[in-house]
Amino acid sequence: MAGLGVDGPQAPGLESALATLRGLLTSEETLEAWAVQHRLYALTHRRVCIAATSGRFISLNRRLLGGYDSADIRWQDLKETRISAGILAADITVIAQASSDLNIGSEVNRIWTFAGLRKDQAQAMYRICQQHDQVWREKRRIRELEELRAKSGGVQIGSAQSPFGGAESAGQESEPARRLRQAREMLDAKLISDSEFESIKAKIVSGL
Repeated sequence: MAGLGVDGPQAPGLESALATLRGLLTSEETLEAWAVQHRLYALTHRRVCIAATSGRFISLNRRLLGGYDSADIRWQDLKETRISAGILAADITVIAQASSDLNIGSEVNRIWTFAGLRKDQAQAMYRICQQHDQVWREKRRIRELEELRAKSGGVQIGSAQSPFGGAESAGQESEPARRLRQAREMLDAKLISDSEFESIKAKIVSGL
């Protein structure tokens, strides 16, 4: 498990933090890495801890007089992770999506920044966040492609109507045109290949 360097569980005051983190895990969840705030950045408060598990990102803020506050982001909600490293410490920013499903169009609703983390631990955390982010990006891409293909295959439109909205009311986009536009947007965003786009377009045209 990453995160057990200079400020590992043997360091004074951190054993209880690690025990608290482990106490937050579910029965099937494993702790993959954790990072703690550098002591120089926590002179007036107890050091903030963050952790990466097999299922989520966790932040842990311990109170001065005992107790703690925790929050988490499931990996499927992760949108972006950023790191800014200095000589001794590093900052990590985690951005989460509003939706808890695979929808790639969700609006961002949470931005967390953790300053002054121990550099080696923060870098390990960043790598794991990136790995989980890539896995879920691919899952969202596949889900979006499957949904688009399913919708494109079921397009039906009367023969009196134009494929791209000529028979529709003014200013209203036809269903085939909308599907084609979505496919083009996915192609431009490199979510699908040229051949996949041509296949989707062919299905749209064949359903007219």
